[in-house]
Amino acid sequence: MTGRVIYASFEFQFPVGGIRVLNQQISLLRDIGVEAYRWTPTPGFRYTWFDDDVPTLSGMTLDLGPEDVLVLHEVSVVPDHDPAPGGHKVIYSQGHYVNFLTCPGVGPYPGWSERPALWVISQAGVDMLRRALPEFEPHLVPNIIDTELFRPATTRRVRRIAWMSRKRPIESTLLHRLLHADPRSHDVELYDIHAVPHEEVARVLSDTSVFIALGAPEGEGFGLPPAEAMAGGCLVTGYAGGGGAELFESPSAWRIPELETDQLADKALELLELPDQEEVRQAGRQWVADRYTAKAATAALIEGIRGARALPGGAATATHPAAWMEELLRHFPVPPETNTQVEPKAASHNGRRADRMGSPD
Repeated sequence: MTGRVIYASFEFQFPVGGIRVLNQQISLLRDIGVEAYRWTPTPGFRYTWFDDDVPTLSGMTLDLGPEDVLVLHEVSVVPDHDPAPGGHKVIYSQGHYVNFLTCPGVGPYPGWSERPALWVISQAGVDMLRRALPEFEPHLVPNIIDTELFRPATTRRVRRIAWMSRKRPIESTLLHRLLHADPRSHDVELYDIHAVPHEEVARVLSDTSVFIALGAPEGEGFGLPPAEAMAGGCLVTGYAGGGGAELFESPSAWRIPELETDQLADKALELLELPDQEEVRQAGRQWVADRYTAKAATAALIEGIRGARALPGGAATATHPAAWMEELLRHFPVPPETNTQVEPKAASHNGRRADRMGSPD
């Protein structure tokens, strides 16, 4: 395959699952001989919250060859700021609910010279954006769940309920109170997962009993945490978040209606007593392992790159979307965790403080 595939990424030093997925795809493409790179403005920039070793390009502008493809976050798109006029571009929508947050006008990408290709991460995203952008045909590139990293521990599973509060801090407070006040939780460890390295998340989920999926209140494009929790052997309950609906087809996942926080707490506590739960955990892990594979993602990426190159386009000078960051942030402000030095929050139960843990959610 000729030409480069260049992923424009933001320099956020706090856990964001979508950024990690971009790096994962770069590694996949390079493994099959595709010249793929991450592009960030600062020379030598590396993420500190996961193992970051992909080849990088730097600078605010970049010359693209006629076969190069520039891949952009959906939230880097603003009207009249074509990041590569005349070039081959992909809008990689990892959150179809926020796809138009920074570009709310009716119609496709105003002020852009050429139509970009459109990639999505779930079947729900395909269906939604096909209707919202009838001029486009969204292309599904499935996520990969690292079942080597996220795997059950060899030790006995702890009576622990874990969740991630970053996207729903207010509801998380209520959830913790409901769990803590319930007599069934007297011997249960309650964990609010927040702002620790990816590898540590996998270690702790490996012996956690139940994971509660909260996700973003505006909806999720997919929802990596519940899938990773199932790969780690957790029983999962929670909100589908729209794009994550497919995950609740797993035999180890139980869907709860949005904002039914009391039902969420009840189901999590009930799952601690689920009969034959080891068999259910194993079945859920296998369900994830069979679907979200490197092989499936690689095949979809190759097809998506070929589709992007088949659209009109050629050599171009690209500008990194960080150049209009101030305008972007008016629509999509950066969360307060602007670096990995933030002290992780951990819930306590009966005076016991939980270990630090967290995940890109």
